[in-house]
Amino acid sequence: MPGLTTAEAERILADMFAPWVLDLGLSVEAVGADSAVLRMAFSERLCRVGGMVCGQAMVSAADTAMVIAISAAKGGFLPIGTVDMTVNYMRPASNSDLLIEAKVMRIGRTMGFCTAMVKAATDGKDCAHVVGTYAMPADKA
Repeated sequence: MPGLTTAEAERILADMFAPWVLDLGLSVEAVGADSAVLRMAFSERLCRVGGMVCGQAMVSAADTAMVIAISAAKGGFLPIGTVDMTVNYMRPASNSDLLIEAKVMRIGRTMGFCTAMVKAATDGKDCAHVVGTYAMPADKA
């Protein structure tokens, strides 16, 4: 059964993502056979006017979490590309770490479909819902 350990997911996060993604302060909280939970540490650097975490940081964290979830489903990192992403911001997040819960909805030979919920760690309230589609190298037959 595919999957990753938390340590393997942390290595993927540290080694395979751009330095600016690492500046988001992400860490892997949990990883399953087709899911991942990442934490984005609260930082004033990620906020816009009024102390709210900016949407760009939220959606970048969600994209990263969905890539980790696909990696778990495939049993390791693949060079995948984001094809489409839809985000619905539900409420602002401020003064709180964020938890990003990503899940693979369907995975095929060359495409993966995921969803992610971005939640405030302090109260568990939903801040954003993200749906992503990813292209990946075809499985070798």
